[in-house]
Amino acid sequence: MSTRGDFPYYGGQPVDIAPGGWLALIGSVAVAFLLLILLPLPTAPFNVIPALLYTALPLVTLAVVSGGHHSALFGRFSFSGLGLAVDFGILTVLVSMAVGLLLLQFTTMTANATAGELAAIGQFDLIFFLIRTFIQLIGEELMTILPLLAVLWLCVRKLGLSRFWGLTIAVIVSTAWFAAVHLPTYNWNFIQCFAGIGAARLVLTAAFLVTRKLWVSSGAHIVNDWTEFFVPMLLAGGHTPIEPGA
Repeated sequence: MSTRGDFPYYGGQPVDIAPGGWLALIGSVAVAFLLLILLPLPTAPFNVIPALLYTALPLVTLAVVSGGHHSALFGRFSFSGLGLAVDFGILTVLVSMAVGLLLLQFTTMTANATAGELAAIGQFDLIFFLIRTFIQLIGEELMTILPLLAVLWLCVRKLGLSRFWGLTIAVIVSTAWFAAVHLPTYNWNFIQCFAGIGAARLVLTAAFLVTRKLWVSSGAHIVNDWTEFFVPMLLAGGHTPIEPGA
């Protein structure tokens, strides 16, 4: 496991990942994302398959390049961590709403169509929606945090930057990457993605930075997205939120 107060892999704890291993991880993230968006499996239960591949490919790659030390990324489960996941999830919702209201003063927001679609699906499809999004949101955390750690390793170990500046650059790069992959979902609205989605991403990343546990940031991500999918549907008859989060 990673030592208290530090992050796994970039500094050689619990294992030193070779440069080729980091390239393999980044490549697996890119390929996994392409599989998620390109595999034509729109209906349940088959639509779970792209989410499984999206999450499994980077995780299996991490297990291989770290010699089986992939669990260091997740950390141990604790009820206090579960509470933090809920807290960060609620904070992400609040930040998304606040930034969304602000951005509405400057640009037209593109709604995420998922909440409207949920209002029309049956119980069978709803069950697989929950399964699919649960898996996919863990994959989104892997898609963000693995590049963050890779950039941190590059900055500190190869470029000789301090841990502070390496982490700062890593957060900026991983946040920009996360925002960019959401552009097709929100009709290529750059302001919404890089300001709105980016702000929500910073809160989710903070969940990992504070706890050093990817399962906490994943839990926060699930709380945020499920809240933004289901609450508008329940309260507004299927209307979508003004500012979709991460």
